[in-house]
Amino acid sequence: MNAEYPVEHGERSGTSIILLHGGNVGNWMWEPQVQTLPGRHLITPDVIGFNTRAAEHWPGLAGAADDIARIIRERAVGGRAHVVGLSMGGVIGVHLAARHPDIVLSCMVTGAMMVGLRGRQRWLAEQQLKGWDRRWFWQMQAAMFRIPADSREQFIAAGMAVTKDTAHRMYGEVFDGSMPGGTFAYTGPMLAIAGGREPKDVQRAFPALRRAMPQTRTWVAPGMRHVWSVQDPELFTRTIIDFVDCDVVPDP
Repeated sequence: MNAEYPVEHGERSGTSIILLHGGNVGNWMWEPQVQTLPGRHLITPDVIGFNTRAAEHWPGLAGAADDIARIIRERAVGGRAHVVGLSMGGVIGVHLAARHPDIVLSCMVTGAMMVGLRGRQRWLAEQQLKGWDRRWFWQMQAAMFRIPADSREQFIAAGMAVTKDTAHRMYGEVFDGSMPGGTFAYTGPMLAIAGGREPKDVQRAFPALRRAMPQTRTWVAPGMRHVWSVQDPELFTRTIIDFVDCDVVPDP
């Protein structure tokens, strides 16, 4: 996979789908979805502070959402898009719905830890941050997230390129809980997903999401880990298509 992965794919027609990557990678993580969504206009940006934008200052989750809003207005058909986000990208997707509801056609987030981490899970995450600039740490992360062998070097390089400052500030926000307060003005389709085999802190966010957006529907993907876009790309892509095209959520 190329670190300089394209930002746009397909003809600029129909409706746009923007895919927001997780915090340890870059836009190249969406290659399996790009390959299985031909004929769609897809936008796969690097989030500010990551991959090709690693040298840029991390502006906070709200600022990162504002940056994505700018990209949608500039690149999406009609200046609006369906939003799909995983992990950090899911958290940013929620902030995007809160701050820029007019440009979000639908929002599907997975692995979004909106109410923070607690207990042993948080302790482990904080310990791991201490090894951020160590190759062994990224080798361990690649194994834990079941990154395919042909993508592991890309994963390691992308992770080590992120500055410690960006990592600590971004994850600090996530660890403490980053759910925007109040009820959102966004009233479009909203789907929150947790992998059945990822930390329960993701499912703990479901009630908060429903309070902010009463239309929120939830699903626990059986047997799926945090990065299930790679674990089962066909299921992940099919879930996107069903939700975006038909507003259909998988059965519990």
